[in-house]
Amino acid sequence: MKIASPRISIVTPTFERPEEVRGLLDNLSLQSLRPFELVLVDGAANSDVTTENAVREASGRHPFEIRYIRHVGGTAVQRNIGIESAAGDLVALIDDDVRLDVDFLKNIAEVFSADRAGTIGGVVGYRTNQHFRSEESQRWRWYKRLNLLTTYEPGRYDFKTGYPINNNMQPPFTGTRPVDFMTTACAVWRKEVFAGGLRFDPFFRDYGVLEDAHFSLRAGREWSLLQCGDARCEELHSPNGRVSRRRIGYKCVVNYYFVFQSISAGLSASQKFRFWRYQAFEFFRIGASALRRRNWHDVLELQGRIEGVLRVVRGL
Repeated sequence: MKIASPRISIVTPTFERPEEVRGLLDNLSLQSLRPFELVLVDGAANSDVTTENAVREASGRHPFEIRYIRHVGGTAVQRNIGIESAAGDLVALIDDDVRLDVDFLKNIAEVFSADRAGTIGGVVGYRTNQHFRSEESQRWRWYKRLNLLTTYEPGRYDFKTGYPINNNMQPPFTGTRPVDFMTTACAVWRKEVFAGGLRFDPFFRDYGVLEDAHFSLRAGREWSLLQCGDARCEELHSPNGRVSRRRIGYKCVVNYYFVFQSISAGLSASQKFRFWRYQAFEFFRIGASALRRRNWHDVLELQGRIEGVLRVVRGL
């Protein structure tokens, strides 16, 4: 279905970030193609009213409706709540610490509008402040030297190893290019993608790691996914609402294995070997960093990864 003049719903999960929410509201107001609503899903405890107060203060000051919902459970759960409440032709998943260029929504809407066959399910933007070159990263140089991965194209998923290739390695570009997965930081989805009941998997609780890749890979079975180089934004990486490196380390094993197993519908011996070989390298890399830098956060991540391995061995 061609979308000529779309109504765009912004869905944003947030957690104890009132200042980031204020910045997002001001940023969305500057869009050349303005959204008609923002569905803000607050995961803070009921006793924390800072974000709710920020929304109340902004009431009537912005050229779109603000719908405030309080729901705990983590970003994946919050996004599902927002998606079910959104009424737009397009549903834009925008994080509270992302700031869109003025034509971001306009440029993505034009991609959907030009899709006469209606085969494009999602379009993700380009984060201008996150780009890095793989040859400048010691980690990625070793990935290539050891042949740990079977593809190194940004935005692709290595179906033989179970690893999503970082989209931030993509140099600036214009137009669109195909991808296998899209970040939830700045992605816009056609509402029909959700019509069949596709949602973020309830496996992904609390702090999100890889729920965006899992959702995108499932959506990509029926829809084309693109990145638009002209839809630009910045991701500020707010320090608020983050979790410990130990928890992240745990999820970098458990969540990655869950996605790999789910998308592949069962893993071959070769896939398991490649997955665990990659994980072994990560353990060695972080361990070496902990010794060299005497960094306690690296030690916490190692501890989390050990816990993650044990969790997978015992069964997800």
